[in-house]
Amino acid sequence: MDDSKTNLPESGSEPQSEPQAESQPIPEKESDINSRLKGAIDQGKLLIRDGEDYYRNSPRLQKVVYQGKFFPAFWTVACIFSLMVNLILIALLVSFGHYFFQLKSIVYDGLVTGASNSLEMMDQAHIVTTVPVKTTVQLQDNLPVIFDLQIDQSTQLTLAEDTRIKGAYIYLNNTAVTTDLTLPANTAIQANFNMNVPVSTSVPVDIAVPINMQIPVDIAIDQSDLHQSITGLQGAIEPYKAVLGSSFNSPKEFLICNHWWSGWLCGILFGKQ
Repeated sequence: MDDSKTNLPESGSEPQSEPQAESQPIPEKESDINSRLKGAIDQGKLLIRDGEDYYRNSPRLQKVVYQGKFFPAFWTVACIFSLMVNLILIALLVSFGHYFFQLKSIVYDGLVTGASNSLEMMDQAHIVTTVPVKTTVQLQDNLPVIFDLQIDQSTQLTLAEDTRIKGAYIYLNNTAVTTDLTLPANTAIQANFNMNVPVSTSVPVDIAVPINMQIPVDIAIDQSDLHQSITGLQGAIEPYKAVLGSSFNSPKEFLICNHWWSGWLCGILFGKQ
């Protein structure tokens, strides 16, 4: 018999390790982007290197471009900037000078003189209007009443009691006889009153009086509180009116423009006036 035995794994032996997973391939889009980015960086470095070589081989370019000297470069830039600013300011000054006298005339005639004349007319004006008044006034008072009451009227009186009349005339057989008479009460007598009766009394009054009227108003400005404010504004404007109206009407009023050596400069600045 064959004593050979089948080789069995010994107990306690470690299990064989599993094969490692293979690395996943990089996506095609990501690799394409990386290659393009790397190509762009290489191209930029090449351009910078070519520029440096050209700068080293061109003395004329080296004179123009900054060469590491700060102060010469600073003064060069400052001079160029100052020249540009001066040219702009000169252009603005010439443009303003050509319209200087027109602007002065507009300010003097339209603003200063117009405001002064308007204030003067305002000070001499009147406020004329009609104020409507519609209200109710409560009247509570004791009014004294003193007057003479004239009575001129015929009326019929009735006797309140028996009245004796002495020396009355009666006619008997067409003969006048004097006798005393007694008139009984309630006898009607026709009387004519013609007299003045003095009346002096006090009448209490408690009434609401409606008032509805139109009150005309005419107020002179120079007699009101506005007069002081208007005169103050006129005083504030008057110095500007005097200065603008008496000087700077033409380039000839500038002493410097009356010389032969400066007249052409004033002509350029102010134009032909």
